[in-house]
Amino acid sequence: MSFDSFAFNPRITAGIHDLKYQDPTPVQAQVIPHVLAGRDVIGIAQTGTGKTAAFVLPMLQRLMQGPRGRLRALIVAPTRELAEQIQGVIEALGQHTGLRSVTLYGGVSFNAQIQRLRRGIEIAVVCLGRLLDHLGQGTVSLDHLEMLVLDEADQMFDMGFLPDIRRILRQTPARRQTLLFSATMPNDIRALADEALRNPVSVQIGRVAPATTVNHAIYPVAPHLKTPLLIELLQTIDTESVLIFTSTKHRAKRLGEKLVQLGYRATSLQGNLSQNRRQAALDGFRDGSYQILVATDIAARGIDVSSISHVINYDMPNTAEAYTHRIGRTGRAARTGDALTLVTNEDAAMIRAIERVLGAALKRELLAGFDYNAPAPIRDAEFARPPREPQYRRNEPRRRESRPDGTPARPAHSPHHAGAARPGNRRAGGRSEERIR
Repeated sequence: MSFDSFAFNPRITAGIHDLKYQDPTPVQAQVIPHVLAGRDVIGIAQTGTGKTAAFVLPMLQRLMQGPRGRLRALIVAPTRELAEQIQGVIEALGQHTGLRSVTLYGGVSFNAQIQRLRRGIEIAVVCLGRLLDHLGQGTVSLDHLEMLVLDEADQMFDMGFLPDIRRILRQTPARRQTLLFSATMPNDIRALADEALRNPVSVQIGRVAPATTVNHAIYPVAPHLKTPLLIELLQTIDTESVLIFTSTKHRAKRLGEKLVQLGYRATSLQGNLSQNRRQAALDGFRDGSYQILVATDIAARGIDVSSISHVINYDMPNTAEAYTHRIGRTGRAARTGDALTLVTNEDAAMIRAIERVLGAALKRELLAGFDYNAPAPIRDAEFARPPREPQYRRNEPRRRESRPDGTPARPAHSPHHAGAARPGNRRAGGRSEERIR
């Protein structure tokens, strides 16, 4: 089968040829005919299977007919990075069509988005929070919506967006074509599909399990030795393209900084960054400017880099499905890859769950020459947040006291000052003075 068999509009075919697309991927071959026929579709496919083009191409075909200058197709994505990735595919495949698209997400100018909307668009690629803002301000109308795509639905569920999705659904026309794509299909997503789709066709590409081109290994280690072990591991592997996952934004930031100090071309991708810095980190990892990207699960959505050689789980993911999604970033495009996971005693149950998904035991590894018996520091502050600068009221004296470890204590207060700490007095966060002495 070739793309010519779909009989796309010649202007869309020109975009396909510009990108040198040859034969459709399995997900494209199965999804495109159903979408062209106007059917609702549930697509279960991993990242990197070509699913974006599977819904963008028939969407462009539909929108070539009918009115221009009003919103007719909406694509909902869980993260800004994924929204930008989808927008890039739309722009590339639709460059000869004259169809106009916009991305709507937070962290950038609201007014600039309004101006773009006023010039007229047919497609919007959105994140839920900013879309709801525009709907609340009346700057976006869904009255003429013909197509709705929910991409990475399982991740939106993990992020707690299901109520927002239902709010959007209530504002869309009942007669619309709806496509839902997800790497996994938990019960909540299945229930959402039952609500949002009409007599859908289900397409599943491959098993919801890690690719066979990925080699798996786990490295048992005490929590306080994770960073030293990671550093030793990085010295034994090719570090040209390594993706490291952590469980928190703060840990991703600090670990990225640590690797930079050691001389690696490293950066982090996490939610506290501005959109420009997030995009710069992602672009730098794609083009090889950065050898190592340290990311959280949520921030990593939208990373579409086919040449990642290693995925390292610094922290164990919360579910076996999350493990599948993480390590699916390597071993792609007929390449082999390695998935290395640092595990502690607390991870035993999750290891068993992953092994059930894999259908095989994970290989245990010990790094030769590494001191696994090094004692934990008395105070492990590796990922401690830096102390905040005290905030003073006007005319308040700035006399400081010192703790035994030499770090500054809170400024002294007059016992008659409003809000002065007394034994048992409750403070922000519910802590009493006695508990924080």
